Amino acid sequence: MEQLGKLWSARAPEVRILPPPHNNPDMNLKEKVVVITGGTKGLGRALAEIFRERGAQVIVGANLIKDVEDQGNILTVRADVTNEADDYFFFQVHIKKFGRIDVWVNNAGIWLAHAPIEEMDMKRVHDMIEVNLFGTMYGSKAALIQMRKQGSGTIVNILSTSALQGRAYSSGYGASKFAAMGFTKSLRKEVEGTDIKVLAIYPGGMRTNLFDEQRPEDYGEYMDPKEVAEKIVANLEGDNPQEELIIKRA
Repeated sequence: MEQLGKLWSARAPEVRILPPPHNNPDMNLKEKVVVITGGTKGLGRALAEIFRERGAQVIVGANLIKDVEDQGNILTVRADVTNEADDYFFFQVHIKKFGRIDVWVNNAGIWLAHAPIEEMDMKRVHDMIEVNLFGTMYGSKAALIQMRKQGSGTIVNILSTSALQGRAYSSGYGASKFAAMGFTKSLRKEVEGTDIKVLAIYPGGMRTNLFDEQRPEDYGEYMDPKEVAEKIVANLEGDNPQEELIIKRA
């Protein structure tokens, strides 16, 4: 931790601080502090907007500076989820401003176009696992350090229905999501008996930039990320949120 602190202190912050949201007093997410990795596009952006509508204080991580600059009324921080020092920096900025973390959403993820294993670029597969698995692990670690101190909190890991069954020509992506699922289930065991929750979300295909490289033939039938985000937030607002939430096309 001391080493990460030194790395953090050497970095110049890329932070945009904006005014607090107009809160809806009827929602139980009012004033809750929410962190979202990969929160500037697709599902992450939809989640950030809904949390803000509910009256939460939201901070999102963005890997690209241009995304930090484009987020309007949402506080954004430049952070690479594959770099533990970046995650620690992201965590420190958040704690300095808000003092606590109520919800941490590990949403950052990437995908590779379908291909048989013998044609896969293994360097790209490795990079994908860095984001989909280690990004989730680093974020969960940072969140859990703070949540143990405050005695409560919720970690939400965005996985995929690809973590539930094998799919031909998607072995690399499936491996990354199966691994993240195993991590999530194990982490849940570590916090049993506390007021810290670990939730796994398994969304099916959504119409997002995840598929910019190659859109599936039935892409038009994929889910609207806003609808998926609404279901994720509604689950969090429940008295007893589902620990394993599967969201598929109707």
